[in-house]
Amino acid sequence: MSISVKQVAFATLPMQTRFPFKYGIASMTELPHLMVYVSVEWQGEVVQGIASEGLPPKWFTKQADTTFAEDLPAFYDVIHHAADLAVEGEYANFFSWWQHLYHEQAKWALEMGHPGLLANLGVSLLERAVLDGICRASHTSLHVALQNNLLEIDLGAVHPILEGMTPRDVIASRPHKHLYIRHTIGLGDPLVRDEEELDDGLPVSLEAVIANTGCRYFKIKVCGNLGVDIPRLTRLAQILPVDSKFTIDGNEQYEDMKHFVEHIGEWRRIKEVHALLERGLLFLEQPLHRDVALERPLTQPSDVDLPAVIIDEADADLSSLPKAFELGYAGTSHKNCKGIIKGLANAALVKKHDGILSGEDLANVGPIALLQDCAMMSILGIKHVERNGHHYFRGISMWPECVQQRVLELHGDLYALSPKGFPALSIQAGKISVGSLLKAPFGCALDPTEDFVTFARSARAD
Repeated sequence: MSISVKQVAFATLPMQTRFPFKYGIASMTELPHLMVYVSVEWQGEVVQGIASEGLPPKWFTKQADTTFAEDLPAFYDVIHHAADLAVEGEYANFFSWWQHLYHEQAKWALEMGHPGLLANLGVSLLERAVLDGICRASHTSLHVALQNNLLEIDLGAVHPILEGMTPRDVIASRPHKHLYIRHTIGLGDPLVRDEEELDDGLPVSLEAVIANTGCRYFKIKVCGNLGVDIPRLTRLAQILPVDSKFTIDGNEQYEDMKHFVEHIGEWRRIKEVHALLERGLLFLEQPLHRDVALERPLTQPSDVDLPAVIIDEADADLSSLPKAFELGYAGTSHKNCKGIIKGLANAALVKKHDGILSGEDLANVGPIALLQDCAMMSILGIKHVERNGHHYFRGISMWPECVQQRVLELHGDLYALSPKGFPALSIQAGKISVGSLLKAPFGCALDPTEDFVTFARSARAD
């Protein structure tokens, strides 16, 4: 099953948020959305594949002393370098091609001083586009391809502890056709209706989101400042439904676990917040900065009952999760931007350790990135997924109308017309339907060679 990548091309669509998305040290108001096209020869047939990703400020690189404009060239450096590696040579199978791409990119990134999380974005984008092309050439879905190990993935070659495990042992035998939305409550998001100011037909405040979508899963972001976090948590205790479940994202805001544990103790001193935590907290996400999170064991005072803690931004490369388990973390998050093979290997490690594999967003929007991400979440058997791209962007209104219409035709279970006439994510009783995504090659049923002609002409080539 030989494979070679013949060509890689890029185009960028600038996107603006409905209102600022404040997380950690960043407040996102706009970003470039990068689209990747590849031509892949698979078993003698040349087909096209697609992938895309928004490039958000201060997530892949978290440097407080630089601007996003200063950070952005590094994004393109790692992506273009991965593209150069992707077209090198012919390989016996997809896994061999991926091994070359991953390890050569990692070696180059180390020499150039690029962080692992950023370097792996380049790998992931090419990996996703090639997987899409292979599934199209094979006339099969990614789930079926993984079940039958069409890609010849050797998990034992990724981590020796996984020797003997196959993708079939990791993925869901029957992917979920519905995913529960875990709604992100950003640091700057309005909580009550009278704080709303937009008139675009979509909810803004937390109260409106709950009323309009029926969400019962949430992700609460905290900033590490008790003077801000305690009043906000107290307010959330009054707003969130009593049957809601939630995670708390530390956003890398704490210098050490002692500092974080002290804050949790202060939260619990407030009666309403203590009750909120007791009834609904699932686990905690990435409290420590990625640079120090894996330096020492996740210790805590013996008299403190600390909920499970997982890594997110610290999950930079293949060595991250094994190290995290050794240090006492309970698991990690899956995001397609971290990689598909890496995600499968992480899922296998989580299964070995009886740990947590969370589903997370990266301000993903359709009609490609969000769909591929949701398809992978379903394939991995993740039931509720943090989603925020649909909340901070106006559906897929930024794409050409012909693409919007095709999305409604092909993925009418996931998208519906908003009150203002553009397609937006359809959330019913707190969940989305992803059945059409599982029938597509890799999430997205749109044709790379036909449905995106208008987009490619209107977007900026890179």
